[in-house]
Amino acid sequence: MQKIALVNQKGGVGKTTTAVNLAAALSAVGRKVLLIDLDPQGNASTGLGINHNDRENNVYKLLINKAQITKSIKKTKINNLDIICSNVDLAAAELDLKDFDNREYVLDNIIKQLPYYDYIIIDCPPSLGLLTINALTTVNNVIIPMQCEFYSLEGLAHLMNSFTRIKANYNPNLDILGIVLTMFDPRNKLSAEVKKEVKKFLKDKLFDTVIPRNVRLSEAPSHGTAAIAYDHHCKGSKAYIRLAKEVIIREVQQCKKIPA
Repeated sequence: MQKIALVNQKGGVGKTTTAVNLAAALSAVGRKVLLIDLDPQGNASTGLGINHNDRENNVYKLLINKAQITKSIKKTKINNLDIICSNVDLAAAELDLKDFDNREYVLDNIIKQLPYYDYIIIDCPPSLGLLTINALTTVNNVIIPMQCEFYSLEGLAHLMNSFTRIKANYNPNLDILGIVLTMFDPRNKLSAEVKKEVKKFLKDKLFDTVIPRNVRLSEAPSHGTAAIAYDHHCKGSKAYIRLAKEVIIREVQQCKKIPA
């Protein structure tokens, strides 16, 4: 079971869009996928068509031991893709968990009780608080969606430092699977410059796939589904399918490096 967190402390970078559409693309190629919406905004839940009235058993209640795992997993409109939902109650989790023993491992203990999935994708909040730490403590890998602007380069340096500390203190198996550039506009010189800088410093950590600015990607959530289900011919959908293939290839390459 591969566990991947989508992380960036900066909002508006396409993190939730990437979480939803990567999960959908992986499910489309036959993988059994669970998306965990760990963001109090609950946008991933909305983007997969889960009504607010249907989120009674959510990730917040799981974290504070007030819900059963089997009742918290919901099927989506997309085959092979399930979700554990979120709502605004999750904003209280930082306070509620502060007195828990081993509070950084609460999510990890929940995931250990889940039925089998090929992939668990976690959509983290746009911060490096306790919820994100819980995600980074349990996952194998991190994908960083990054908007093509220079402020993002500065934020990336802080993010890398945070990963180093979490790997040293909580999860020695944590790795960065890759950085994916989002809202990429080939006509914009800045997009190309940012891509060049990331490639220069992080080399093979940058995914070959870039996610373009695409109207269909923006429209899909209002229809309660992922872009590949809304319009699988659009540029955004095709980009996420390519990204899913890269993710699978990198996971296989990682497994080959692990000593028997």
